[in-house]
Amino acid sequence: MDLDPITLTVLQNRFQQIAEEMDVILDRAAFSPIISEGRDRASGLYSASEGLLIAQGSSSMPIHIGTMQFGVATVARRTQSHMTAPHRPGDIYILNDPYLGGTHLMDVKLIMPVFVGAEVFCFLGSSGHWPDIGGSVPGGFVTRATEVQQEGLRIPGVKLIREGVMDPDLLAMILTNVRVPDQRLGDLQAQVGSLRAGEAELRKLIDEFGAPTLSAAIAQLRQQSARLVREKIASIPSGTYAFEDAMDNDGVDDELLWIRLHMRVERERIVFDFSRSSPPCRGPLNSVISATASSVYIAFKHIFPDIPFNAGCFAPLEIVAPETTFLNTGYPRPVSGCAAEVSQRIVDVVFGAMAQAIPGQVTAAPFGTSHNLALGGYDPKTDRRYIFYFYTGGGAGGWPGGDGISNACTTVGLATVPTLEILEQQIPILFEEYALRPDSCGPGEFRGGLGVRYRFRLLRGEGRVSVLGDRGKRGPFGVQGGGAAAPSVLSMTLQGRPYRLALLTKDEDITFVAGDTTSVETPGGGGYGDPRRRDPAAVAKDVANGLISQDYATRHHGAAARAAE
Repeated sequence: MDLDPITLTVLQNRFQQIAEEMDVILDRAAFSPIISEGRDRASGLYSASEGLLIAQGSSSMPIHIGTMQFGVATVARRTQSHMTAPHRPGDIYILNDPYLGGTHLMDVKLIMPVFVGAEVFCFLGSSGHWPDIGGSVPGGFVTRATEVQQEGLRIPGVKLIREGVMDPDLLAMILTNVRVPDQRLGDLQAQVGSLRAGEAELRKLIDEFGAPTLSAAIAQLRQQSARLVREKIASIPSGTYAFEDAMDNDGVDDELLWIRLHMRVERERIVFDFSRSSPPCRGPLNSVISATASSVYIAFKHIFPDIPFNAGCFAPLEIVAPETTFLNTGYPRPVSGCAAEVSQRIVDVVFGAMAQAIPGQVTAAPFGTSHNLALGGYDPKTDRRYIFYFYTGGGAGGWPGGDGISNACTTVGLATVPTLEILEQQIPILFEEYALRPDSCGPGEFRGGLGVRYRFRLLRGEGRVSVLGDRGKRGPFGVQGGGAAAPSVLSMTLQGRPYRLALLTKDEDITFVAGDTTSVETPGGGGYGDPRRRDPAAVAKDVANGLISQDYATRHHGAAARAAE
C-alpha cells in the first residue's frame, strides 16, 4: 500500500503528537524535579517485531530515545524466544539493565505492548531518570565503582504490570531497594499514566485510519528517512577521516580514556569505527553498545537536523565498537558515566571527524560534560530524607556564521536546569551563585558560548555528595583554526577548609554538614575560525558585557582587540 504524501505527513505528525502528549503528562505528574522541571525523560513509539523507533516527542531526551530501541528489542525477543510469558493487553515491562538496552541504572524504562486484536501492533516506551536506584551512594553516581552491583538495582525487563494489575511483590522489591521510595513511586506512576494515555490516543488513530494504513505509513516513513540519510551521505566526500579525544579518567585510575574514531564515508553508508579506542576500564566510565550507537545517531542528527528521526535514519550508519574497547562493555563492568559523560565525548569525536569531511558545516566542540552531582541526606526541619540530582549547562561550539550559545543544554539531551527556587523549597540548600563564566569560551572568528559557574551551600542537617564530571584536563576543541575552551573547575569547602576532589572532576560519598559548599565551573564551547579575524566590534561588545576580559581579548584576538580599545 502506497500512501499519498499528505496522508503520510498527517500520520507522521500524529505519531509524534502521541509521544509529545506522553512527555507532557509525565512532566506534570512526576514527583522528581529532574523529570518535572528538568525534563530528563523521553517517550516514543516502537515497532512490534524489532523495537525499531517509529516516532519520538520533540522535547524527548535524545540519548533515551536511541537506547530505548535496544530495550524494546530485548522485551520483544524475550517473548518470541519463549523465555517469559507472552504479551497480554495491559502488560507493562520495566527495564534498566545497561547490558540489555539500558544506559546507566538511573534511566528506568517502562515498555507497553499495544494490541490490535490478538497481535501486538507496536510498543510504547517511557524513560525517566530516577534520582536514585539504590547503590552504595545516594544518586547512583558511584565514581569509584568497579562492578555494576555497586551502582544500584538492576532490572532486566520483567513484567511490572500484568494485564493492568501491578505486581505488588515486584513493586515492593523495587521500592525497598531505593532511597526516598515515595518519590520513586510517584515517578513510576507518572510513567505508567503517560503510557496509558499514549495507548488511548493511539487507539483513536487506529480506529480512524485502520492498522494496515498505519503499518504502511510506518514502513514508508522509515524508507523515506533512510533515503534522505543516503542522500546526505552522498554529499560528503568519500574517504576516511580520523579524530580522537579523551575522558579525564575512569573515576578509579587517573589515566586518559581515548575515543579514537576512523570514519569511513562510502557512497551510501558511513562506517564509524571505534576499534582503536581505549580498552574497558575499571571504573564507571565504560559505555554499553546501546549508548555508544545512540550517541553516533545523535551526532549525525545534529549535523543534518532536517531528517525525520526514526529507525530509517540509522540503517545507513554502521557502528564498529568491539568488546575490546570501553565503548562496548559487558557485565559486570560499571557504567554510571556512559549516558551522562561518555556519550557526549562520542558526539564530540564525530563532530571532529565530520568537521574534516564537510568543513563549514559542523560546529566546534560543545562543553561536553554534565557534572552530575548528587546529594542525599536528611532534613531535620521537615523530618524527611531527600535526594538532590543536579546538572548544568555550558557553552556550545562556535559555528560558521555565529557564536555558540551560552549555558546551552548537552548534545545528548534537551533537559533544562531545574528551577533553583523549586529545588531550594524541597532540599535544604541555598544557591549563592548561578552565572555565566567569563573567559570560558574558546576563541575564534566566531567564539564558543560561555560556560556557567554555580555555588550552593547546605543549610542544615548532614548529607553525602558524589560528583561525576569531566573535561577537567582537556577543554572542548576548536575547529578551522579556533581555540579550545576553558576546562572544568570543581571545588568544595568542608567545615571552612578547601577540599580537592579525588580525581579532579570525580569523587564520591563526601560528608556534607551545614555550611559546606560546592562550586562548579563548566567549560565553554570551542571556537570556530581564526580568532585574529574576529570583528573588532564583536570583541569590544564582549568586553563591555563582561563576557571576556581585556586580557583575554589581547591574548587571543591581537589586532582585533587593539582596534576595539
